[in-house]
Amino acid sequence: MEQMFIEFLSNTGFALADYRYLLMILVGLVLIYLGIAKHYEPLLLVPIGFGILVGNVPTFAGLGVSIYDEGSVLNYLYFGVVTGIYPPLVFLGVGALTDFYTMLARPVLMLLGAAAQAGIFLTFVGALALGFDPKEAASIGIIGGADGPTSIFLTAKLAPELIGPVAIAAYSYMALVPVIQPPIMKLLTTRKERLIRMEEPRSVAKREKIVFPIIAFLLTCFLAPASLPLFSMLFFGNLLKEAGVTERLATAARTAIIDSVTILLGLTVGASTQADVFLTPKSLYIFALGALAFGVATAVGVIFAKFLNLFLRQKINPLLGAAGVSAVPDSARVVQMVGRDEDRNNYLLMHAMAPNVSGVIGSAIAAGVLWTFML
Repeated sequence: MEQMFIEFLSNTGFALADYRYLLMILVGLVLIYLGIAKHYEPLLLVPIGFGILVGNVPTFAGLGVSIYDEGSVLNYLYFGVVTGIYPPLVFLGVGALTDFYTMLARPVLMLLGAAAQAGIFLTFVGALALGFDPKEAASIGIIGGADGPTSIFLTAKLAPELIGPVAIAAYSYMALVPVIQPPIMKLLTTRKERLIRMEEPRSVAKREKIVFPIIAFLLTCFLAPASLPLFSMLFFGNLLKEAGVTERLATAARTAIIDSVTILLGLTVGASTQADVFLTPKSLYIFALGALAFGVATAVGVIFAKFLNLFLRQKINPLLGAAGVSAVPDSARVVQMVGRDEDRNNYLLMHAMAPNVSGVIGSAIAAGVLWTFML
């Protein structure tokens, strides 16, 4: 009996844990705190944070409950991550939630979303210089798009062993948009530029809204066929929203479906960060390069807006360039916040949504291009 009791104690998490597991549990608690107390992307950080707690409860070999134990419940749920099933379903919900009105009203703002994707390719080059192989470098670079589902989708195809650190970095930086972006935006703009007021956008006809997702789907998929799973769901969801005769389906896509998938995606991505596979020098490089990617994307978007103003009669507030990263809608809200710091009556949110949603499209195109190059 005494021997059985000793064996039981030796197989508990208390006996199996070391400092690495405790460190990761602390990280999970911090993410939960940021989500609940600071309201930083709570729908993402709370599931991911709790998933980190789940993944870092030490278990003994052969128990069959870990996310990496073949046949375990968590392993089956994680299947949707490693095969790229969850990201397109998230895009379905995003499409049903997204209004492309401001982008259609002033198409020039789409260029800001395209420019911000420069952070992806510059970071890709930087990762190559640090010794990552091309597939790993592409998976790291896509963090610069500030789009968690796209980052997971590409990493699952190119470097599945990096899904944990890439996903945590992407979602963490998305949540920290209100902290990371404002200093860069203020550094690169003058007060006079931040005070620029945007003209009211033109009215967009219902027919345009219905036709747009069909044409956009065909154009983007012919340009980047590798992104077909993402674009098909994104624009199908938007068509359901705009058609006017499929409201039940659109409601399901933007509520039950995206909420369910977000829970499973966040929890399993968090659980994949087991200390013994997550705490490596490579993970630290990924976080550093992810921060660089995000900063570069923000800076390039702002600078490109200033460049466009050299040729435009109707000037663009350069702050809108920061919304080109696809952290929807947080980066657009940050543009509104920074603009109102200078002028309480300057309403930029609606205009910022144009580069913001075009950034979603841009990051998915970039993912498809990188995947194609890696084939």
